[in-house]
Amino acid sequence: MSAPLDAVAAAGAGNPLLLPAPASSRRWRRGLDNQRVPDLSDGTFLNPVLSGDRPDPAILKDGEDYYLTFSSFDSYPGLTIWHSRDLVNWRPRNAALHRNIGSVWAVSLEKHRGRYFLYIPVKADPNDIHVIWADHIDGPWSDPVPLGLHHHIDPCHVVGEDGSRWLFLSGGDRVRLSDDGLSLAGDVEHVYDPWRYPDDWDVEGFSPEGPKIHRHGDWFYMLTAVGGTAGPPTGHMVIAARSRSIHGPWEQHPGNPLVRTQEMSEAWWSRGHASLVEGPDKRWYALYHGYEADFWTLGRQCLLDAVEWTDDGWFRMTGGDLSRPLPRPKGGKALLPHGLALSDDFSQPLALGSKWSFFRPTLDEAGRVRVAGNTLHLAGRGIAPSSGSPLLLIAGDTSYQFECDIEVSEEGRAGLLLFYDDKLYAGLGFDQARFVTHQYGIERTRPANPHGRRMRMRVTNRRHIVSFHTSGDGGKTWTRFDRGMEVSGYHHNVRGGFLMLRTGLYAAGPGEAKFRDFRFTALED
Repeated sequence: MSAPLDAVAAAGAGNPLLLPAPASSRRWRRGLDNQRVPDLSDGTFLNPVLSGDRPDPAILKDGEDYYLTFSSFDSYPGLTIWHSRDLVNWRPRNAALHRNIGSVWAVSLEKHRGRYFLYIPVKADPNDIHVIWADHIDGPWSDPVPLGLHHHIDPCHVVGEDGSRWLFLSGGDRVRLSDDGLSLAGDVEHVYDPWRYPDDWDVEGFSPEGPKIHRHGDWFYMLTAVGGTAGPPTGHMVIAARSRSIHGPWEQHPGNPLVRTQEMSEAWWSRGHASLVEGPDKRWYALYHGYEADFWTLGRQCLLDAVEWTDDGWFRMTGGDLSRPLPRPKGGKALLPHGLALSDDFSQPLALGSKWSFFRPTLDEAGRVRVAGNTLHLAGRGIAPSSGSPLLLIAGDTSYQFECDIEVSEEGRAGLLLFYDDKLYAGLGFDQARFVTHQYGIERTRPANPHGRRMRMRVTNRRHIVSFHTSGDGGKTWTRFDRGMEVSGYHHNVRGGFLMLRTGLYAAGPGEAKFRDFRFTALED
């Protein structure tokens, strides 16, 4: 066990907030659609502060406001900006990125001289890092500008003590930016060799990435993730270094790693990619991501950990394995309700970006969808979810069900999905004559459809055990479909891609499908 975690264990020996709790004993408050709410309304909170796939958190403190965004990968509109004033209760605002420029990885969200910037690494052809800017956090955001950094990811914008602007990059590299932050002003240089873990630790790989640099007092502090972002639960970790100058030299934290999952029995696995931020109570906190034990399918969720500064000018994390309720930061105003409702009666324009998103959309994808008369009209595309850019949601509970009234065109097909990517998904669809099952990303024609072109369909996912029900009378009576599924293997360690298993709907073939009264309900475990 590392020195910082030893210290946490010793400090928390008489404090029930710091002792590990089995997953089955953790109890969240329930909010919109019965989803988990981190704020327990008793001065404590329970992680995650944002559930579901919220990887690589990039946070910005802007006066009393906190803005947060995450890697959005192949989902568009992407880079939804979340807003909080207490670091625990969060509400979505607008998406910053609307044009598909590739798979979006860990970004840097900054404000400099009154202007907001997002530095966006993308996996595309070619790979690159783009920059967009806005004069207001809600946009409009500029068109993406490629910087020509084809071999680096995970930028972190930082201003040096001399006013110079830099992007620090994965692998311990950096590059200077122009004064306006919109182009490069030098070549990439190597400036830091990260601390390395012992050879006998179970990790995915060294993979130094996700640098985040913060100035506090007379020091610049750099946090880096090493050990690989998934793989073994004990792999991912947070390390730190510091320097009195942005130009180095950098000295390693004597207590590295500051965060690391020690055992598979812990509540959160593969914790890493941390950012520091000053809270409303003037204390400091870290936001990082982690996988919920046994639920790789939910992706990397956003965790909050209190930070303690030590007399030697270093800091440590204090939350332990984050399984217990922790003291909520004081002094901030809770923006309520937390999160957003996933149910949708389609009475308002579709919340693209803040709630719904397309998977790998084409440039005209938004033209496929319109809302009128409490109905979502979705034009068919492709012949299956793999080629049809389904419309998806992030569901962050371990058990839930969702249902919807679906009407297909004469030659079209539609249905409900649990979707990882275009090669790995599960669900049930139908045309006017027959059902079709989707499993492992494979379509199989099933028995005759007794409901015709319109039915209500329900999907229940109870801790990876999936069942389907259909109704021909609007949900008054239900028939269980004779095909169940188990989806615990639909995740990154099987398929790659760093994604999560999302809920959603699709329309394929000619014509358009009509969706009405989409209802989502999180279930108690």
